[in-house]
Amino acid sequence: MKDIIIYGHRGASKYAPENTFSAYNKAIDMGADGIEIDVHKSKDGHLIVCHDERVDRTTDGEGFIKDLTLEEIKKLDAGRWFSEEFRGERIPLLDEVLKFVKGNNLLLNIEIKNGPIFYDEIEEDIVKAVRAYDLVENTIISSFNHYSLAYIKNIDKQFKTGILYIAGMIEPWDYARKVGASYIHPLYLTINKEVVQESQDNGIMVNPFTVNREEEIKLMKSFNVDSIITDCPDICKKVFNIQ
Repeated sequence: MKDIIIYGHRGASKYAPENTFSAYNKAIDMGADGIEIDVHKSKDGHLIVCHDERVDRTTDGEGFIKDLTLEEIKKLDAGRWFSEEFRGERIPLLDEVLKFVKGNNLLLNIEIKNGPIFYDEIEEDIVKAVRAYDLVENTIISSFNHYSLAYIKNIDKQFKTGILYIAGMIEPWDYARKVGASYIHPLYLTINKEVVQESQDNGIMVNPFTVNREEEIKLMKSFNVDSIITDCPDICKKVFNIQ
């Protein structure tokens, strides 16, 4: 039985441009069980899959997603910055990614980007989209904005949520339960075996990010974490000896 769940962080983003279908397909090819993505909203209200608030770093365009229409966003090249091989890649819509996840029977971690730029009704829109593809069971919704996560649980208690954090937290399992989360998604540097064990003993699963190097993955393996969020699914597969 497989003893770890592997999420490709923005896909297999060490090997292909992040948050593109090339990266998602590469993650599958490398043995990932699911993908981790980031969601914003466009000027005309569409759910856009991109990590940054701006398109400057990962496309040939510039500006805030909130100030661009879907038509403008879809014209941008999201692959050439990474390598000429990926010229012509486009920024996906959440709807497109959900269709891909459904078709490939994947797990999905959606990170809500809601701060420092705040998007009206992004939680409602994401819940509606995931429900439409009958992917509630396959999906964890995470965020650094824990108000968003608490709100998700108010909308629909069936949704699984995970608190993202980057500082050492005292008794994170208690805090997770306070906001209704079933998972903690800590920066891997902030946890130890005791935190993992105590979280699991209290019914909270542990999915650290972003774990890329072989020695880091081996350390997380020794902690018995539940999932690993990584740019390098192939290295995880090797460390866990997954065939």
